[in-house]
Amino acid sequence: MSKIDTQGMSMPVDPKHKGKIKPQEHKPWVVKPHRLFTDTYAKELKILINEVLDEREGRMNYTSYFDTEKFKYYVGEEEPEYKPRLKEDYNPSYYQ
Repeated sequence: MSKIDTQGMSMPVDPKHKGKIKPQEHKPWVVKPHRLFTDTYAKELKILINEVLDEREGRMNYTSYFDTEKFKYYVGEEEPEYKPRLKEDYNPSYYQ
């Protein structure tokens, strides 16, 4: 046998073989960091934390995202939209 052919891509085994050697350029590996929580879980956790802060400050003037009884809907219908609070009451620096 003149070569070891495992995938049909092996070079000949002959040590005197002088084939063309062309270097291949490789892009750096892209590393995507693994997070403990999924994007959906992180979003819900953020909503929960903000609701707890609002409740503590006495600003709970809206229906909780986690009140599943108020967000019931039938199969085939759109899920009701979650509206955390009125726009004029929203202050993003409150959570910073």
